[in-house]
Amino acid sequence: MQPKQRKYRKEFRGKMGGVATSNNELAFGEYGLKSVDRGWVHAREIEAARRAITGHIKRKGKVWIKIFPHKPYTKKPNNVKMIGGKGDLEGYVAVVVPGTILFEMSGVDEVTAREALRLAAHKLSVLTKFVTSRR
Repeated sequence: MQPKQRKYRKEFRGKMGGVATSNNELAFGEYGLKSVDRGWVHAREIEAARRAITGHIKRKGKVWIKIFPHKPYTKKPNNVKMIGGKGDLEGYVAVVVPGTILFEMSGVDEVTAREALRLAAHKLSVLTKFVTSRR
């Protein structure tokens, strides 16, 4: 996953303070995976987690990915001196703060959803917890 077009822009690293004020409650599905940590979630991690979820539920229910990697990050090659400006584009990340819903799903029972989201949580670099819309 990456943005369609990114012209002439290498972003700064930015700040990650505070907690999520939007995308912090379940909107579409019955079950979700919520972050309790802050950090960058790489596009490859999101795709690996999505594949873990769909592989476990065997394409029965519906899965929503609630984050998107908009932020580019750069990296300079090995054995290069610290001159010559910023490095080349390496990939894209999604900035995640505590309380952000990462994935939602519905159409499966709670035991299957809990196990699928547990498998997905192992693929991510932030700590997460299982949430449900039922009380």
